[in-house]
Amino acid sequence: MRTRLLALTFLAAVAVPAIAQAAEPAPMRTFMNNKEIMGLIDKAKADRKGDAPLVAEPILSMAPYRAQLEYRPSTAPAALHEKDAELMVVLQGAGNIVTGGKLVDEKRNNANNLSGSSITGGNSQAVVVGDMLIVPANTPHQVIPTGGAPIVLMTLHVPHPPMNWPPAN
Repeated sequence: MRTRLLALTFLAAVAVPAIAQAAEPAPMRTFMNNKEIMGLIDKAKADRKGDAPLVAEPILSMAPYRAQLEYRPSTAPAALHEKDAELMVVLQGAGNIVTGGKLVDEKRNNANNLSGSSITGGNSQAVVVGDMLIVPANTPHQVIPTGGAPIVLMTLHVPHPPMNWPPAN
């Protein structure tokens, strides 16, 4: 009995801090300058594995919000986020962003996200540097680079509906 108690105490002393550390959110970061963001593009290029159509790098984080850089040298699968809207800002390149319609070959990635090989029946919007759009929660979307070059986006996932919205002014 005493051996079991010592073993359980040891496991609790080792495992609980490891579990708590793994559950910690990303450290808060609320500012990144242009030079750092451009450096993230170089990092994304270097981090790309083979022909990966998408490499994401964190930009800013303040729970529950997370802004990231998305380096997209080719067409990635279409996505649908059931609980988040997604704001997109084009930083480099050009492309088409297809929204709406229905996912083709739909599959569940996790509890809140679906993907598909493409979208049927969606609306295509041509985008260039400086353009921005917001994709409502539960809406299929796909980014397609054009012009033979990657498109680089800043994306921000926004929980929807936002807590305490609308504000009681």
